[in-house]
Amino acid sequence: MPDSTCHIPVMLAEAIEWLMPTPGKVLVDGTLGGGGHTVAMAKLVEPSGRILAMDLDSEAIDRCLQKVASLPIDLAIGSYTKIPEMLKSYEVDQVDGILLDIGLSSDQLADEQRGFSYQSTGSLDLRFDRSRGEAAWQLLARLDERTLADIIYQYGEERMSRRIARRIVALRREDPIRTADQLAELVRSCVPRSRGHSIDPATRTFQALRIAVNQELAALEQALQRLPNCLCPGGRLAIISFHSLEDRLVKHAFRNDHRLEVLTKRPIRPSDDETERNPRARSAKLRVASRLT
Repeated sequence: MPDSTCHIPVMLAEAIEWLMPTPGKVLVDGTLGGGGHTVAMAKLVEPSGRILAMDLDSEAIDRCLQKVASLPIDLAIGSYTKIPEMLKSYEVDQVDGILLDIGLSSDQLADEQRGFSYQSTGSLDLRFDRSRGEAAWQLLARLDERTLADIIYQYGEERMSRRIARRIVALRREDPIRTADQLAELVRSCVPRSRGHSIDPATRTFQALRIAVNQELAALEQALQRLPNCLCPGGRLAIISFHSLEDRLVKHAFRNDHRLEVLTKRPIRPSDDETERNPRARSAKLRVASRLT
């Protein structure tokens, strides 16, 4: 069982500033991850407040058990789409704030057996919850060329999607993809690296498959519909996203929801100091809205 984390919480100071955890408040962290946001908020709401935290990845829960043992934190396994059900199970009607950090954690990237990193030699799994659904390698073995291309283009915004899908289908008859490094090598052979661009050419394809395997955009849409009712009047919903598809959903949902007032007219970005210390924060965007009375 994992008992430590290498994950650095993204935009921690900004999340604290906008969610305003103070003694006595009850807040939800719907994406526990390495526990950084959860622990920081718990220390600010104690002794009479409480943090309810959940994660779809059971390994994240296991990793944080010892860290949260002495703090007013309750943990639950599940998707942030199920926050209303979690509140009901704890006999909580509404809360003062909800945080979603919907990026990939460094702990998941570091796990060789899950395939989140294109440098991994492990199985191309990409599932947050390995107890259900198809692994990414199974998806690649089953889907037709056009469907694969559409997934890579729509979710990864990859211009070379059709070339990549054609190559996957051509190779799988004799040498089907099973590992992350196999897929990364294939994509690099199809996508030329841009001059002066440090991002690996495989990044967009991995992002697309991860979104498809976990149905991430559908989950976010569902949460955006359900979570405002979980907030007390004046309660705040803060969402940290990491690519344009997610941010666009959050922006439009906040603007069009009669239950919410948008507090961040433009997304808050991490500071230069943070991105220098933690390059994985560079694409983060934070949007915040509050529940109207």
